[in-house]
Amino acid sequence: MSEKEQNVNEEPEILLDEVQKETDEAPAPQEAPAESAEADLEEKIKEAVREQEDKYLRLLAEYDNYRKRSQKEKENTWATAKADAVKEFLPVFDNLERALKQETADEAYAKGVEMIMTQFKTTLEKLGVAEIPAQGQTFDPNLHNAVMHVDDEELGENTVAEVFQTGFQIGDKVIRHAMVKVAN
Repeated sequence: MSEKEQNVNEEPEILLDEVQKETDEAPAPQEAPAESAEADLEEKIKEAVREQEDKYLRLLAEYDNYRKRSQKEKENTWATAKADAVKEFLPVFDNLERALKQETADEAYAKGVEMIMTQFKTTLEKLGVAEIPAQGQTFDPNLHNAVMHVDDEELGENTVAEVFQTGFQIGDKVIRHAMVKVAN
């Protein structure tokens, strides 16, 4: 071979070696920023998803609290309306109670008043209204209203001696306190 042919053959090898060196060095730096950008993008997406999940959970909890609060307010409104309506009928109960205590010669009249009172008490029970027990009970200012005080050795201290007006409650809510006389 001549020298020219050798130089021609040698040049492509040198160029080929140089190209391979450049390609080996160049892709590594180009891939690293691409992977880094992908990782950053993926992290941003994950963070956005976490934020949206957090917003969703907070909204869900807020709605659940709203639903519970609305239900409680609805029940409270119903109980208050029922208590107010019953409170308006209590004077009728008191008058029937007084009528039953009065002596009368007309037995049919007394029987009629007694039947009305029984029906009235049954209706109150259906509505969930209960009489507050007072006679002989220990005085409780949450349930009883003391209007008189009497010294009586037979009764214990802070014992209800007499009930002047019956008290009523719905569940734990007092509609009207029992008006009582307290001993000792």
